[in-house]
Formats: sequence, C-alpha cells, structure tokens
Amino acid sequence: MSHVVIGGGTGFIGRRLVKTLLAEGHEVTTISRMPGPKHISWHELEKEGLPNGTTAVVNLAGQNVLDPTRRWTPGFKQNVWNSRINTTAACARAIERATVKPAVFVNISGVSHYAPGSQKHTELSKVSDYDFMSRLCIEWERAATLSDNSICRVVRVRSGVVLGREGGMIQSLILPFWFGLGGPVGDGKHDLPWIHADDLCGLIRFAIERPEVSGVLNGVAPELATNADFTKAFAAALVRPAFFPMPLFALNLVFAAERAVLLTNGAKVVPQRVLEYGFQYRYPDLQSACKEVAHLF
Repeated sequence: MSHVVIGGGTGFIGRRLVKTLLAEGHEVTTISRMPGPKHISWHELEKEGLPNGTTAVVNLAGQNVLDPTRRWTPGFKQNVWNSRINTTAACARAIERATVKPAVFVNISGVSHYAPGSQKHTELSKVSDYDFMSRLCIEWERAATLSDNSICRVVRVRSGVVLGREGGMIQSLILPFWFGLGGPVGDGKHDLPWIHADDLCGLIRFAIERPEVSGVLNGVAPELATNADFTKAFAAALVRPAFFPMPLFALNLVFAAERAVLLTNGAKVVPQRVLEYGFQYRYPDLQSACKEVAHLF
C-alpha cells in the first residue's frame, strides 16, 4: 500500500484529494497548520522529515490569491509568494534528506506561465516572465527542483481555474448567479483555462500511480473556453439568466489589477501530454462540469 504525504491537504483541492486517495486504498498524511490524526506540521516536516514509508509527496499548499477579504498589499503578496515557494522547497528538502526516497513528487502550480494571446500553449511551450503571477509560477516550479533527477520522479502540474462547488471560483459565483445577477467579466472574450476539481485530483492520482508519468502536465480540460462560454454554461446549468457583466474596472478595484489578471487575462492552454499519456477526463467539457457544480447546497 502506498503512503502519500500531502502539503495543503486541508484546503479546497486537498480535502477532495485526500478523499480520492483514501477511497483508492492509499494511506494519507497531511502537512498543515491544523492538528489532527494523520497530520503533521510544517515544523515537524522540517525537523523530523517525511513519515516512515512515504511513497509519494504532493504539494498543494498556498495562500488563496483571490481572497476578496484581503487587500493586495505588499504583505499579502509576500504571503502569497512564501506560502507556495517555501512549502514547495520544504517538501523538496524533506525528499532529499529521506533515507528511503519516495517514488514521486507532484507539485501543483498554475498556468500563468503562459502569456495570453492567440497561440495555443502545450507543455512544451516557452514560459514567460511577464508579470507577478508568471514570476510566481516560475519560482514555484524552480523550488520543486531536486539536486539529482534520479532521486525520484518529479511531476509539475500547471493547473487552470478549478471548478468545484465547495471552493474557488464557483463558491464565489454561486449566489450571484443563483439570484440572476451573474454575467461575464468585461466582454467575456478572454480565455479561461479550467479543470473540474475531480479531474485535477484524478490527474494527481494518475501521476502518482503511473511510473511513466513525469515532467510538466497542463492541468486543464481539453475543451478550450472563454469567460463568456463559462458564463453561458453555468447560467444554463442553474437555469438562470446572466445579463449583468462585471466591468473590468470593478474587478481591478476589488482585487487590484495585478491579481485580477487571473480572471481577466487567461491564455489558450491545452493538455497535450496529459492526453498522450491516456488520462481519461470525467468532465471534459464545460456543460458537464457546470452541471455537476451547479447546486446551491
């Protein structure tokens, strides 16, 4: 039986991943600030290393960038940066120090590596250092680099916007859309690389269980979509109108332009290597994904 250690296992994706892995018969230990059974703290990881028998390490830890209750101050930006870079580096150090190495290290970052535009980006596309989010993603992946490639497999999953009822974008939008107040962001023409939460967890499990999987994987659905496409699909799934566009200036006012780009300026991202490996999506299109998440309770 495999033993998976998950950094950030109490978050939106982490909780679902824990359930997914336990259902498949994996043993799971979570690294977090929250005490509990089968939990260790980040301090314990640094001091004592990985638990005995660890066969895989996954890091999902990171401050919620789009927390509307937090202003985009220099201090909050530093928290966003440190919560990703430092936890990833801590996992890499623990792997290198382990007497018996795990078989795989899966690190989750984002698709902000890829500059917006008309070009389709695969895992082989050049990454660009063009703003705060792109620099964060580049350093995030760099922190996952091991001193020797032979230590264990490293899989870098670049996730799009994650659609799941209990967190992320859907949790923020469900009430406005439910009351008929939803709509596209701006003109809605910008790309929205996305993935259903079940598929992201499935892809992580796929990377853990398949020894041939390594390197970069674009954690996005195979269907390209714009914000307008999402708005139409989500409103239809809720059987609600969606006539109220969110002005760009309003988003920039709420989130600050530097992080609002996550909602207003996406890239065309395709999961070429994911499909080549034979991964099967449960929700490959927006219609099926939105139907699954479109419930108030």
